[in-house]
Amino acid sequence: MSLWTSLEPASATVDPGGSTTVRLRLRNTGDVVDEYRFEAVGDVAPWTVVEPQTLRLYPGTTGTVELTFAPPRTPDATAGPNPYAVRITPTEHPEAVTVPEGNLTITPFTEVRAELVPPTVKGRFRGRPKLAVDNLGNTRLTASVSGSDNGDQLSYDLHPSNVQIEPGRAAFVKATLKPRQIIWFGSKEERPYKFAVQRSGVAPLDVEGTYVQRGFLPRWLATFLGVFMALAITFVMLWIAYKPQVRSEAKERLDEAGVSTLAPSASATPPPPPTPTAPASTPPPAAQSPAAGGGGGGGGGSEEEKKKAPEKTAATAVQALAADDPGGRHICYRVFVTGKGWTDAVCDGETAGTVGENKALKAINVAVSGAKRTGSAAFVHDPGSTNGKGDYNGKPWSFAPDGIDNYFGSTKADAPNMLGFTINVDDGGGSVCQTTHVRNEGWHGMGCDKPGEGEGYIFGGTLSNDLWLEAVKFTV
Repeated sequence: MSLWTSLEPASATVDPGGSTTVRLRLRNTGDVVDEYRFEAVGDVAPWTVVEPQTLRLYPGTTGTVELTFAPPRTPDATAGPNPYAVRITPTEHPEAVTVPEGNLTITPFTEVRAELVPPTVKGRFRGRPKLAVDNLGNTRLTASVSGSDNGDQLSYDLHPSNVQIEPGRAAFVKATLKPRQIIWFGSKEERPYKFAVQRSGVAPLDVEGTYVQRGFLPRWLATFLGVFMALAITFVMLWIAYKPQVRSEAKERLDEAGVSTLAPSASATPPPPPTPTAPASTPPPAAQSPAAGGGGGGGGGSEEEKKKAPEKTAATAVQALAADDPGGRHICYRVFVTGKGWTDAVCDGETAGTVGENKALKAINVAVSGAKRTGSAAFVHDPGSTNGKGDYNGKPWSFAPDGIDNYFGSTKADAPNMLGFTINVDDGGGSVCQTTHVRNEGWHGMGCDKPGEGEGYIFGGTLSNDLWLEAVKFTV
């Protein structure tokens, strides 16, 4: 078998989205009639049409086949020279395949699309949108990104500010918008802005967005604070003017109750209420346990009360551990279970409560040694909830130094179920870890408050108003 071929022209150029044609001439130089099949091969084969696909030639005759190239206007049509070939298979001698080769140059084109995600961001001090830049062309894209607005009301931190994007790929630019002036009081204000994607030699592509700046405090609160300050000043002036006298009977009653008339020290002032992800309300006070109310030692009462054994609280357990290990750190605790009352005190990672009995906790009693003191608050069921979450019930933290009982929650008959709690040691200067067992969710992962990290406390449990705590574990 003998065959002569020629591509005319051997090299061609085509624009993406257009087409071009190359002729393939061939001559049967053999001495028998043969039929030839044609098949385009190479990277451009999917965009190549061969007409006709078969050709029958007598010996010494010449035929022509047209190759039409039509690359799409997409990133798949890579710009630059692209070799191609045509496989010619004779019917009489299929093993004698001929593959003439040519070159097709695809011209470059550029197409860029940019989008803000999300187009509107809100915040008091900053907003963090993302700019997605897509390279829909068939050549590498190099561009810079900048931000601007009317009145120069915002500053822009863009990372990265310059991008290089391969064909068919996208890049994300992280942006931080900061208002140059804070709105202390008043309603929110909309601040339009735009990002410009600048390429060399062409007009920039602008993408517009909106930053909604919220006021730090609502306007009504400013009015309320003004009225409150006026009332406070009036009250102080009246107090100084009239100087009301305190009867000595009050002091006597305080002495009888064993209460000091001195103001609490600054260290005893509760810290601000925690707001892990719960509503921004104040944590509740320590629950009053029957064993925590009267103090130790002798005193009055009936003979039966004097003979009754003292209640074994968390402080009782931790004092025993401290006596055996004076330099160690320990935490002991017990829980008040619905329908069962107080459990026995356990220590250092043991389980307090029930698992799988569907019995909610009402209160928790903790005590530490070697950790200076504990601070805690209970997050409880809110019957009036409108967002599906519980509440801190508007009460302050409760605190207790080393070896003293700390209670949070309530043991009253109508007390709400505990959903969670906040706890710390040494006012956040020490480490405390907790894990909780929540109804229908099982044991949660261990969470720890570490010195110098986080908010100075650890939140345990759930925020869901329809769940509750069933058991707890603590370590320090």
